[in-house]
Amino acid sequence: MTGSVLAIVAALAVTIFIVELLRRGILREKFAALWLLVSVVVLILAIFPQILVALARWLGVAVPANLLFFLAALLLLAVSVQLSFEVSRLEARTRRLAEDLALLAHRVSALDQRGPRQQSGDQPGPLTSPAEDAPPEHS
Repeated sequence: MTGSVLAIVAALAVTIFIVELLRRGILREKFAALWLLVSVVVLILAIFPQILVALARWLGVAVPANLLFFLAALLLLAVSVQLSFEVSRLEARTRRLAEDLALLAHRVSALDQRGPRQQSGDQPGPLTSPAEDAPPEHS
């Protein structure tokens, strides 16, 4: 099996795998787009290897495989930075949600400690609307 045939099979396998992950809802579209793009580029380079040879010659790289490995390393670096950004964003969101939950739990416990409302003109609490506290209208 030649390298081109192996690359074609690998690109098609990655494409099928990514589409299946998307179909099952395991992988989000914004991440799948990158991997589908990578598989298309690998497929194109496998079908037309002279593109990689010409690009390596134009950039002054002696061996086209070295250029391919360099581009793969850059891709993995970009993916790592993107995933680090996503993790940081999700950590900040989780922290905000935990703070909001703690504040709500505190409000609920404060309302529970107040006990039942007295009839003597209590103001509406923070979780009720004034319409709920108004006496029913008699027509």
